Amino acid sequence: MKPNNPYEALVSYFGNQHKTAEALGCSQPGVWKWVQGKANMSAALALKAERITNGEFKAVDLCPALASLEATD
Repeated sequence: MKPNNPYEALVSYFGNQHKTAEALGCSQPGVWKWVQGKANMSAALALKAERITNGEFKAVDLCPALASLEATD
């Protein structure tokens, strides 16, 4: 089954919500909120996720607010 959003894909990458929370140093209920669309990931956690997945997940995809910081050259 294909993930519906980048958060579901991130959870799949780590194995489950608990392992995702452990890897990122956040709470499992926080991960649940991202997956359910009830909250967005913070910029700091999105950058951490990009780093620890070696770029497989882009911070800008996990935290849409980062898109406004990208250069528009």
